[in-house]
Amino acid sequence: MLNYHDDLDKAFHALSDGTRRALLDRLSQGSASVSELAKPFDSSLAAIVQHIQVLEGSGLITTEKVGRTRTCRISSEAVARVEQWLTERRQLWDSRFDRLGALLEAAPEQPESDSVKTRKGRPVQ
Repeated sequence: MLNYHDDLDKAFHALSDGTRRALLDRLSQGSASVSELAKPFDSSLAAIVQHIQVLEGSGLITTEKVGRTRTCRISSEAVARVEQWLTERRQLWDSRFDRLGALLEAAPEQPESDSVKTRKGRPVQ
């Protein structure tokens, strides 16, 4: 169980940076070399490599070196774990909001004059 949370922590840390999210967006279209990934950015190649290392350390991507070319690809399993965690949270909150909505609909309406009590023209707290 601890490993599951550690993996999620690393994934959310990796996703917290806009450059890394952009790299993942690009990789969602298919695998790419490090130099291909670096092209659209003003950052140095070394900075992009650091971002890739964070993504790889989080498990969101995998890399493979063939000759002098390092190719990156998304890890669908890691992305699915993040998606599952988010889905579970969304379902939890949807359920809570549904119950709150039902509770509010079932509550008897009170006249506005009864809801604010006053003393000598001022609201009582």
